[in-house]
Amino acid sequence: MSPIREPTVVGIANFNAAEDAATLRGAMKGFGTDEQTIIDILTSRSNVQRQAISQAFTHEYGRDIIEDLKSELGGHFEDVIIALMLPPAEYLCRELNNCMEGLGTDEQVLVEILCTRTKPEIAEIVDTYERLYNRPLAEHMCSETSGDFRRLLTLIVTSVRQGARDEEAGVDGARAVEAAQQLYDAGEAKWGTDEEIFNKILAHESFAQLRLIFEEYKNISGRTIEQAIKAEIDGELKDALSAIVECVENAPAWFAQRLRASMQGAGTDDKVLVRVVATRAELDLGAVKREYERLYDKTLESDISGETSGDYKRALVALLGPA
Repeated sequence: MSPIREPTVVGIANFNAAEDAATLRGAMKGFGTDEQTIIDILTSRSNVQRQAISQAFTHEYGRDIIEDLKSELGGHFEDVIIALMLPPAEYLCRELNNCMEGLGTDEQVLVEILCTRTKPEIAEIVDTYERLYNRPLAEHMCSETSGDFRRLLTLIVTSVRQGARDEEAGVDGARAVEAAQQLYDAGEAKWGTDEEIFNKILAHESFAQLRLIFEEYKNISGRTIEQAIKAEIDGELKDALSAIVECVENAPAWFAQRLRASMQGAGTDDKVLVRVVATRAELDLGAVKREYERLYDKTLESDISGETSGDYKRALVALLGPA
């Protein structure tokens, strides 16, 4: 079973990069900016198409489209548009770097990006990070996190090669039973929990293999792996392991919850809102919308519309696609 693919943005059929580049140049040139045209074009093109527009723009006008957009736009609207213009792995690497730079680290961002993605996606992030920042992601994370949480994240980014190979190899029923027993023995079956075993299995195995392991776990234990993690483990490690489990079972529901949390309480966590909508649009945002409505009895669009305004709102709503 592969991850649910239900994009809201798929690109357009008769795509012409030079034409789009010219329209965008016109929208930014001279007095005032035509934001609506920028929204209409960039929220309906796929990332591959946007990269082609970017190249055509440089080729035709000798200018960097991202720099031009930055100088014309501002605020959270600019954040959405720049998120769309960067290649996905590069955008996520920038977000990882931002959450670790400066004072304090936003562990929730590390969890959101690293615990929810498949091995091939992580492999691309690891390669891109080193290319952009000239230091390994694992090394940077080690200096910003600690304890079992650090060990889990390090295992996730250092085991990607093996994990990606396993992903192609398919699932192994006998190994799943063995791993489920190990998890049971490391947690519920003993006094105190052996986090190392949880880390090793949840970081190393592919999503497909984990799905099988979790089913076997339920057969052995009588309760779900999620219940066990919540009962046995706490703090950041609990959040991280829970994210892996929930994304193995239903990634769109996990992202729906993440979006909901970003809009609850005082103020909106715009960084999360922008990142989740922009990065899931070509993957499973259609399914995220459905899960959101199922979980909260409200549409994602109505909640986003209530929390945002202006061009920022228009850009996010355009990425959500038709209701």
